[in-house]
Amino acid sequence: MNYSNDYSDGIRGTDDVRVGPIRLTASGLASAKAVKRAAFISFAVACVAGLALAATSSWWILIVGVISVLAAWGYTGGHAPYGYLGFGELSVFTFFGVVATVGTYYVQTLEFSAAAFAASVSMGSLSCALLAINNIRDRAQDAQVGKKTLAVRLGDENARRFFIALLALPYIFAPLTGNPLAFLTLASAPHALAIAREVRAGATGESLIPLLGRTGQLQLHFSLTFAIALSF
Repeated sequence: MNYSNDYSDGIRGTDDVRVGPIRLTASGLASAKAVKRAAFISFAVACVAGLALAATSSWWILIVGVISVLAAWGYTGGHAPYGYLGFGELSVFTFFGVVATVGTYYVQTLEFSAAAFAASVSMGSLSCALLAINNIRDRAQDAQVGKKTLAVRLGDENARRFFIALLALPYIFAPLTGNPLAFLTLASAPHALAIAREVRAGATGESLIPLLGRTGQLQLHFSLTFAIALSF
C-alpha cells in the first residue's frame, strides 16, 4: 500500500511540498514507473499468499482479498481517491483493524467472536492513530493542494482531539475481550499519555515526526503486551 500511495501522490503532485520523510516518486529517488511496478509486484505477492490461505481455510477469503487490494489502490489512486475525501481513517480502521484481526482469527478457527471484534477495535484504533498524526502534520500542505483528509475537514483542534481519542480507545476495548489479563496493556498507557500531551500542546510540522515514530512504538508495545495477555 505504501508503494501505491507513494506513486499516486507523487504523480498528482501532492508530495511536492512535504514536511514528513522523503518519498520515492516526488523526490526523484525512483521513477514513477518503478514505484508503480513495485506496488503491483507487492499486490501480486499478497494475492498468491491469499490464495494459499484461502485453500487452507475458506474460499470466500478471496473476496476479502480482492476488496482489500482495491481499497489499497483506491486510497490515493484512480480518478476519485477516497483518501482525498476524508475516508482514510475509516479505511485503515476497517482493513488494518477489523479485517486483519477478525480475519486472522477466522482463518484459524473458522468462526467469528465478539472478543475478536473487540480486539480488532483496539488494533484498528492504533493503526488509525498513525494515519491521524501523519495527517495532522500535513494538514496545511494537504489543504493547499486540495487533499481533504479528515484532519483538513475537522480542523486542527478537532483533529488533535480525534487523535487522542484513538489513543484511548484501545485501553477501553482490550478488557472487552473478556480476558482479565488484558488489563496488562495499561503498562503502555503512560507512553500514550505522554504522546497525547505533546499533541494537545500544539506540536506542529517537523516536531510531529518524532511523535509519529513514538506512536508506532506505542502500537508495538501495546500489541506485544496484548498478545501475551491473550495467549493465556
